[in-house]
Amino acid sequence: MRSKSFAERIADVLIEDGLLLPNQLEEATGIQQKEGGRLLKILTDRQFVTDQDMAFSVGRCLNTPPINLAKLRVPEEIMNLVPRDMAKANKLIPIARLNDKLFVAMADPTNVLALDDVKRRCQLDVVPMIATEKAVADALAGVHGGGSKMKEAFKQVAEDVAAAGELEVQSSKQDEIDLDQLVHDTEDAPVIKIVNLILVQAIKEKASDIHIEPFQRTLKLRYRIDGELVAAESPPKALQLAITSRIKILAGLNIAERRVPQDGRFRIKVMGKEVDLRISILPTSHGEKIVIRILDKTALTGSIDQMGMDEGTLNKFKKAIDAPHGMILVTGPTGSGKTTTLYSVLQELNSPQYNIVTVEDPIEYELAGINQVAVRAEIGLDFSNALRSILRQDPDIVMVGEIRDNITADIAVKAALTGHQVLSTLHTNDAAGAITRLDDMGIEPFLISSSVIMACAQRLVRRICSNCREEFIPEPEMLERLGLADQHDAVFFHGSGCDRCKQRGYLGRLAIIEALPVTETIRRLIVKRASAAVVKNQAIAEGMKTLRMVGIDKALEGVTTLEEVWRVTAEDH
Repeated sequence: MRSKSFAERIADVLIEDGLLLPNQLEEATGIQQKEGGRLLKILTDRQFVTDQDMAFSVGRCLNTPPINLAKLRVPEEIMNLVPRDMAKANKLIPIARLNDKLFVAMADPTNVLALDDVKRRCQLDVVPMIATEKAVADALAGVHGGGSKMKEAFKQVAEDVAAAGELEVQSSKQDEIDLDQLVHDTEDAPVIKIVNLILVQAIKEKASDIHIEPFQRTLKLRYRIDGELVAAESPPKALQLAITSRIKILAGLNIAERRVPQDGRFRIKVMGKEVDLRISILPTSHGEKIVIRILDKTALTGSIDQMGMDEGTLNKFKKAIDAPHGMILVTGPTGSGKTTTLYSVLQELNSPQYNIVTVEDPIEYELAGINQVAVRAEIGLDFSNALRSILRQDPDIVMVGEIRDNITADIAVKAALTGHQVLSTLHTNDAAGAITRLDDMGIEPFLISSSVIMACAQRLVRRICSNCREEFIPEPEMLERLGLADQHDAVFFHGSGCDRCKQRGYLGRLAIIEALPVTETIRRLIVKRASAAVVKNQAIAEGMKTLRMVGIDKALEGVTTLEEVWRVTAEDH
């Protein structure tokens, strides 16, 4: 009998601890057999297991104690025992010294060469501990403890401002601001530090947006994490103007203009990765409200295989993408991840043999090898005008950020009929609604039936935190609402709340997708102007899984909760 490999032993431990489901291991093993790669990396890449859980389980197998670097403050003199370049190269960080022993947190405690290097350098016995690769990189970059750092920085600045009293006067006399003085204030070290801390903390928390909101006596800071706004330590009200001006300067906006909305963007490098920030500034009665959208390219899946679709839906998706021409529509409300899905499709299609052009409002992510055009309504460059020009550029694949009017819809449909592959989004509740929406826009049914090859609907549901996930029995009313009253033996999960998920019970999000391929039967229904309900029922009869069905499958897999499924699909039924 073949002895199990190290990776298989780790997988067994993860299943034993309830951190990995057997069907997830089976899926990961299948991917490894088809595409190659390391099993443990596939498990974390597919988010079946968190990096932290993986590190703890590896440590258990190796009898190496785990360490949570996020909660550890390493003294500078300990950090300096190992040269920074050696620490980065070997993905390790010294954390403590006890007599002649040096305790070192490592991403890979089996790296005996690295241990020997540190031992020779420090002349100390080295005791390895295990941490995630990201935690080691973050600790080396000095980003752990952002919340406490922020609190201390805000407190110190507030004390300095109270002592000086200068900025308080400026914020109360907004019409008499000295611009030279304001520029000087924005270059003040505390202001730069505060803005940097706000940005770093948001990226560390994996926030999608930062909200800085002025009120009469306070300045409120909130982060949108997994779709929900979460309050954070707020900066002093006295620094409102200086913080706003600092962000405007970074985004190349006019600091003297405070009466009209402004939009801009800039890029920062933090934790070893580049992040694009999109800035929106809106004047309110107590100052300018700032919303910063965080566009992290590492959040893009890079392939539709990694989008978490079931095998049947994935096969339909791939068939539509492989079609030489036609239109693929993705629908859903604002913030449901439609554009991210289209970007994943573009990444899949991106090849030197294709001329790919997009028209977007605004460009969210810059993709290498793809020509991206930003809508500029102030000079008459809207979706329809941009699309007309793009079609003269000999494109193979065109992505239209959103079909908003009948002119854009008409051009997009005709482009799909004349040999182009067209990807776009619409605001409808379900996939069948996308087809009837084109009819409402004045597109002839025979053109819709000939051009659209697939319509999809999408929502984002929150993932259960794997650290505090536990079995639970849902309320009978919830089971009844979702049509699961007879599922007495089904096992469901929820998150009880822990330090890792900040007591929310959820950590991260995933997309649930309803894919409706336009078959011959559905084409005939479209030509007859059948209602969205009739089209949807026919698609279900042909094997389509609705958003709710997909969501329930994810709940049965232990990935999300029934409450989340109900929250995002309630309006569809």
